[in-house]
Amino acid sequence: MASLLETIKARSAAAGKPVARVVLTHEAGRGGFWLARFLMRRGAEVHVMQASSLPVDRRARRAKTDAIDAEMLLPTLLAFLRGEPRVCSMVPVPSEADEEARRAHREREDLTGERRSILNKIDGILANLGICGFKRLRRDRRRQLAELRQPDGAALSWIERLLDRLELVVTQIKAVETARDAVVKKDEPSDASERIIRELSGPRGIGVESATLLVREGVCRCFSNRRALGSYAGLTGTPFASGGMAREQGISKDGNRRLRACLVELAWFWLRFQPESALAKWFHGRVNEAKGRVAKT
Repeated sequence: MASLLETIKARSAAAGKPVARVVLTHEAGRGGFWLARFLMRRGAEVHVMQASSLPVDRRARRAKTDAIDAEMLLPTLLAFLRGEPRVCSMVPVPSEADEEARRAHREREDLTGERRSILNKIDGILANLGICGFKRLRRDRRRQLAELRQPDGAALSWIERLLDRLELVVTQIKAVETARDAVVKKDEPSDASERIIRELSGPRGIGVESATLLVREGVCRCFSNRRALGSYAGLTGTPFASGGMAREQGISKDGNRRLRACLVELAWFWLRFQPESALAKWFHGRVNEAKGRVAKT
């Protein structure tokens, strides 16, 4: 890619039209941001488009090829560079350090999901055999398993493989959480992100996990205003007004799902652990007499 850019610039200069600015774009996808960072280090201006924000043909069947996509991306990029509003959404390109910092709590999310899957599988197997009361997260789970018997009196030794997987996942979760908690146990924070994590984990109702997720997924990015932050988290409203119909469809849920889930949980935690705060009093005054959907929102 770098050699191709240099070749194109050399051809343009030989034709008497030197290139002063190189602007490239691609859609955000599975490949991540390595290509954008690779090109930016070589002097190119790179914009990563959010794929879901691009205008597309709304017919039931539409042609899609690389050439058609390129023809669509080029005018969209030119309109964005001209400053036309709401043409598309551009995704900020994070640094390698920011992506590495996010990897830890995302790994914990995957590991807790695997633990939940194994626990549900053990419960399902034992329920099919009519066995209950097995405490699979206790330290003496091996002893409990040795005492369990199937209806015909046979042992359940074959469940030990599931316990092996469970213990491996639990060990990895503890290792990730230990590295996470080390940030708040340091004598001095090493950077601004760690300082904010230490400050956020102080108030009651916000733990180290929530503070880490808030900083790594949200605070580390630059937002022009609070509306931009709400849009990034998918917490903006989605009004539907057409003709004589006008209603609110709820939050958009178009954004960072981890940050959105954390903010929603913190909102309820705040009401529980900070009942005397001005924000909690405002909420109770707002929905105290309400019924139905408003009382649950």
